[in-house]
Amino acid sequence: MGFRILAYAAVAAHFAFLAFGVLGGFLAWRWPRLIWFQVAGVAWLVLVVAAHLLCPLTWIEDRARGYAGLPPKPGGFINNHVAGVFFPHGHQPAAMVVAGLVVLVSWVGFVMRRRRPGPWRGDPSTPRTANADRRETSIDRLR
Repeated sequence: MGFRILAYAAVAAHFAFLAFGVLGGFLAWRWPRLIWFQVAGVAWLVLVVAAHLLCPLTWIEDRARGYAGLPPKPGGFINNHVAGVFFPHGHQPAAMVVAGLVVLVSWVGFVMRRRRPGPWRGDPSTPRTANADRRETSIDRLR
């Protein structure tokens, strides 16, 4: 039972990592410090795909399935869990191009948002609020 849960947890972690790798740049629009984690995630995804490396999460899933007595799933995470669900089998190169374009759009948007002047960037020409210079304190509320 425990190894079966571990196998399913590895699949869930795979989905989460893949989603963050592709869509994390959009999260960085709101939380800019995430961009470095997203860049590292994309680098890892590209390295695993380009060099045909075995992902550690795939290794964990395979071993856990074996110890749980489940049949093996040869072919890796993309072939077993993503292909046929998110894109048709046999169209992995096109899916990778689309994923790359999504990442590129998120990064371009991130750079454009960071260059745009605004109250979070310390631009004095853009007021934060009408009462930005005056903050109400608890004593002011009593008056």
